[in-house]
Amino acid sequence: MYQHKWISGEEIALPVGKAVCIGRNYVAHAKELNNPIPSNPLLFMKPASALCDFGPEICIDQSKGEHHYEAELVLLVGNLIDSDSAEPLRHVCGVGLGLDLTLRELQTQLKEKGHPWETAKAFDGSGCITPFLPVSEDMLSTEMTYQFWQNEVLKQQGKSANMIFNLETLLKEITQFFTLYPGDIVMTGTPEGVGPLGAGDQLKLQLGAGEIFHSSVHGKAS
Repeated sequence: MYQHKWISGEEIALPVGKAVCIGRNYVAHAKELNNPIPSNPLLFMKPASALCDFGPEICIDQSKGEHHYEAELVLLVGNLIDSDSAEPLRHVCGVGLGLDLTLRELQTQLKEKGHPWETAKAFDGSGCITPFLPVSEDMLSTEMTYQFWQNEVLKQQGKSANMIFNLETLLKEITQFFTLYPGDIVMTGTPEGVGPLGAGDQLKLQLGAGEIFHSSVHGKAS
């Protein structure tokens, strides 16, 4: 059972809530999938049951088709944020990383039919989350960078400065529709470089120059 954790390993005394996710928040990623550049944040959600730990192992059900990784900066909500919150970033208590796992072939089929994405994006184990770094003063207003490696090859590099919609804009847009409660997370979108995972892959995520988080991929066919 997934539980939010601090980078120290201590469990965070917050419930595990929903994940509000942002699609196409980097121009190069939208272009690599031949998607239009959005004029407003594209929002979708994963339920709490989709969340799992990034490491030591993540499991993919290969019978569902090819799983693509999408590395993202993740915000942990510490206090309620709603449409009346004047400074929403002040209510974020943690910053981490995650993989938004996507059944790409199924997602493409659903998009072509004009259907919702949930079965391709919100399935069990589709949100692999690292431990969180406590937010310090001004952390979220400065540029943050992150990296993702697959089998020692650097695949993705994200910079918050390259986001189409910055973190404050995302929180304000989200809370026009969905109140964010303590324990909810926001997955802020992925940069270019997404691709398929394979059984046995060795994965690494790093926020800035900080600790590197490791995981490996276990494949199964149900």
